[in-house]
This record gives sequence, structure tokens and C-alpha cells, in this order.
Amino acid sequence: MRRDIDIALLRAFVAVVETGSVTGAAALLNLTQAAVSQQLKRLEELFGTQLFERHHKRLSLRPDGERLIVHAHRLIAHNDEIWGAMSAPAYEGEVRLGVPTDIVGVFIPPILKRFDKAWPRVRVSLKCSTTPQLLEALRKGDIDLTLTTEQACRPHGETLLEDDLVWAGAVNGMAHRRDPLPISLGRDTCEFRPSVLKALRDGKRDWRPVCESGMDALKASLDADVAVGPFLRRTIPDYLRRVDDPRLPRLPRFLINMYLPSARQSEIAVELARHIRAEFDLRFRRTNAPERRKPMPVAALAS
Repeated sequence: MRRDIDIALLRAFVAVVETGSVTGAAALLNLTQAAVSQQLKRLEELFGTQLFERHHKRLSLRPDGERLIVHAHRLIAHNDEIWGAMSAPAYEGEVRLGVPTDIVGVFIPPILKRFDKAWPRVRVSLKCSTTPQLLEALRKGDIDLTLTTEQACRPHGETLLEDDLVWAGAVNGMAHRRDPLPISLGRDTCEFRPSVLKALRDGKRDWRPVCESGMDALKASLDADVAVGPFLRRTIPDYLRRVDDPRLPRLPRFLINMYLPSARQSEIAVELARHIRAEFDLRFRRTNAPERRKPMPVAALAS
């Protein structure tokens, strides 16, 4: 017999997993503890299995709960996407999206594809540049929303993903063994540049610049094995590889953030932001990324 799953039960289940307790889930969902406990009981009865181990007031997932959590996130995300699509107005026009050059090819194509299917009468104009330039364009109103790569999240921003900044180079390459170390850093406004230079200074590693141009030139220099360069781990092209050499200084982790203007947000931009958030949730957050971060106190974007 076919059975239907109540999304509210899955929301309660996910809230308990994320907070570690019924009390925390109740506060998160604005429900009573009794209501959350009842929803968990109904979900376990629906599947005929115990999802949690009870340790006093703390709960931990049993194997069946571990199996369910990934599917629960996906079903909730799909439910919210459908609800948003069916309840939103019929958007049309243009939305201007800023994306750092080094992440656009990895993260943006599936977002554009899904958004175009949902809103075929909306034209998405991409502006690819470095994070400082994109934030300035957002401040001036030249774009409607932007993604960034940063070590912190500014006010009015939202962290979508955290990733390691690592060294990359040619497959079977030897550039990382040279001294001074040949490095390609991209443009002067690249957000990774200050962190890389600090790591080199702290590690007292002598180096020389090879490429200080755009992303295509940077990748070409790495592919030719005449330099190494910094990449987010998830953005390394297939024809390059991560360079694990203890002589290379360790690089910091970075955040992929999303910003809308602090004021004058267009409805189309908000809808595109929802699609971007949902795509990151489905692909990354629910398996190995941290829970959504609150903005860290750095200089605010001007409205």
C-alpha cells in the first residue's frame, strides 16, 4: 500500500538532528516539546523503526535515522522549491548576478538551468569578477545580488559553503619543488592573494610571480607546470590536481557567501537567491558542510 510522508514530520526530525534535542527542536520550530515528541513518534510508526537512541535528554541517530536524514533534507528542499514556484508571482525581466571568476564554472550552470526552467521569461545577466569588485558593484546598484569568496561573512550576507583553499598544479607536475616557488595568483584584486602572501611570509618561503592576469592565464600556467596556484578544493579543474607538499605553507579555509542589497531588493533577485540557496543545500550542505553561519562583524556594505 502506498503511503505519503508528512513534511511536517520530517521537519521535526531534521530539527531534532540539527539541535540534538527535542527541546532545541521545539524552540527552532516554535512548537511545544510535546508536539515535537508526538511528531517523532508518528514518523517512527510510519516507517516501523526506531530512528533515535535516547540518552537522557540527548538524542543520537540510529542507522535507520542516518539513512533517513539525507533523504529528509532533499524532500524538504523539493517541497519548499515547489511551494515557492507555485506561490510566487509570474516573474519576467532581468536579474544581474555577480559571481567570482574562479567559482562560476563549478557552481552556477545547474542553478541557471533550474532557474531558467522555472522562470523562462527572466533573463539572468552574469557579471564575473573578483570579490572586492563584485561587492562594490552591488553597493553601487550595478548588480542585483552576488556570490563572493571570503574568509568572513559581512552583515546582510549568508554563508552557503565553506571550503579549503589549497595549492593546485599540473598532473604529475614538478613546479612545487622549485625554489623560489613559482606562483600564479591572478589579478591584484583576487580575494585569495592576501591570504596566500601571508602564508608564504609566515612560512618563510621564497617565491616568484609567474602569472598575475585572469583566470584562463592562471590555469594555463599551472597546466604547463610552470607554477602552482591557490584554488578552492571543489573548484580545481579535472586537468589539474591538488598539490600536497609539506613544504608548501598551509592556506586558510574560505567561505562562499551570498549578498543581496541591504535595501531595494528586487523580487526577481530574491527568487534567484532562493534557487541558489536550494542548490547549495542539495549539493553540499546536508552532507559535509557546516550549518549556515551568522554574519561575522566586519565592515558593513553601504546601502
